[in-house]
Amino acid sequence: MISNQVLQNTLDGLKSISRTDFYITDMEGKVMASTFSENVCAQEEVLAFANSQADSQVIKGYQFFKIYDDHQLEYVLVINSAGDDVYTLGKLVVFQIQGLLTAYKERFNKDNFIKNLLLDNLLLVDIHNRAKKLHIEVDVRRVVFILETNQDKDYGSLENIKNLLGGKTGDFVTAVDEKSIIIVKELTATDNYPQVDKIANMILTTLGIEKDGRTHIAYGTIVKELKEVSRSYKEARMALDVGKIFFGDREVIAYSSLGIGRLIYQLPIPLCKMFIREIFDGKSPDDFDEETLTTINKFFENSLNVSETSRQLYIHRNTLVYRLDKLQKSTGLDLRVFEDAITFKIALMVVKYMKYMETLDY
Repeated sequence: MISNQVLQNTLDGLKSISRTDFYITDMEGKVMASTFSENVCAQEEVLAFANSQADSQVIKGYQFFKIYDDHQLEYVLVINSAGDDVYTLGKLVVFQIQGLLTAYKERFNKDNFIKNLLLDNLLLVDIHNRAKKLHIEVDVRRVVFILETNQDKDYGSLENIKNLLGGKTGDFVTAVDEKSIIIVKELTATDNYPQVDKIANMILTTLGIEKDGRTHIAYGTIVKELKEVSRSYKEARMALDVGKIFFGDREVIAYSSLGIGRLIYQLPIPLCKMFIREIFDGKSPDDFDEETLTTINKFFENSLNVSETSRQLYIHRNTLVYRLDKLQKSTGLDLRVFEDAITFKIALMVVKYMKYMETLDY
């Protein structure tokens, strides 16, 4: 169904061209849009015309026209019959409105199709048949983005993003929940992941979304067929969740860059708890003081380099060695040994994952 605002904008544009006033009602005579300064016909007159067999009729000096949507009466158009060629003008307006109805219906159908495609609710044969009817290319490279922001919807509205993408027929913007906006972007044969990353950054920049630590855009892998779009969507959804757990400072998160975080995200919680008990003997990294945690994180950031870590922490090398020795005594893990460092790093990530999952258990 076309919105009243779209109808009004259409009538205003037609009036500016033809210098003729128009009046559109629904089948019950309720005014949907008008360029007249006042009501020009009674509700009973519209009802009588709607129930008649005529497609057009002159009533009390006004020309009435029926507007159909797929053979079903949708609107009644009213024009002052005093002008020349009013019948031809009326038919042109009817043609224009019916074209809008068809376009909006196709747009709605495409949106519904894309939502079901993303959620994997379609059989393969349905995907091909419906795509053909909706004039959607099947064998085209695409990637799925998910934008999640806590800001006002004005910034991340569907229409704003559609305008940003230039209204390309191969791009689709929709939402399957209240928290995020999904973009199915069509790519050229030469577009690769650096281009995809630029598109993600462009969306954030153009929409004017500020860096707040809670705004993220994630994307999956590039797929070559329409039937694989749901996979790219699931990857983008996972990238969004994993990114919020392990890479909270990143605004743009690619599925291909999740690393070991992707594996940890798929571990069952009981297994994670068992692993933490084995590593920390019933303790938790949360029990470490702030100084120890800062030392650990900086040591990992500098690839286990003692000299560089002590320099960045503004402490003597021996002080850092003392802290590492103290940590080894309490955990049994020496971060200067690569294997122990990997175990400790994974344990910290597992704890992060467990704490995030606890926030979801309402």
